[in-house]
Amino acid sequence: MSAAAIASPRIRPIREDERAELARVVGANWGSSIVASRGVAHDVGDLPCLIAVDGERWLGAAVYRVEGDECELVLLEAFEKVRGVGTALLAATAAIARRSSCRRLWLMTTNDNLDALRFYQRRGMRLVHVWPEATTEARQKLKPEIPLVGDYGIPLRDELELELVLTEPTAAGGPEPGP
Repeated sequence: MSAAAIASPRIRPIREDERAELARVVGANWGSSIVASRGVAHDVGDLPCLIAVDGERWLGAAVYRVEGDECELVLLEAFEKVRGVGTALLAATAAIARRSSCRRLWLMTTNDNLDALRFYQRRGMRLVHVWPEATTEARQKLKPEIPLVGDYGIPLRDELELELVLTEPTAAGGPEPGP
């Protein structure tokens, strides 16, 4: 394994003057800066974001939103694969969720995204729900740029919800730190 794969990238909040670039990069990679999850369209330029950097060069981004006691990871994008960028961004987002007293960190992915399923499950996340035809509905109502066929030639139809539990109830009913 190379030293580049071992070194952790520096993670920092996005600066306001970088939001347009984030929208441009996400749009180039995902068809638009809109991410749909559970029937809601999120513009990544409007949400909190962490950037992984090497100097000033962007290595990846994690866009998230905290609502109540939950943190949704709206988008995780490693621009350079197999360097620990995604893992570092996921860990930093989980740390923010814990500091915000969230009980879970959750995300949606699509049924074709086998690489994401492997990545997230290897980092402790669990598949907790399948939303049949949610991607089809998002394509029709929220984001027509969603293709009909995704990775590995798999038709894009469903959303899959994964979560990382951040706190567990104790026997007394109060929260206990999770993994």
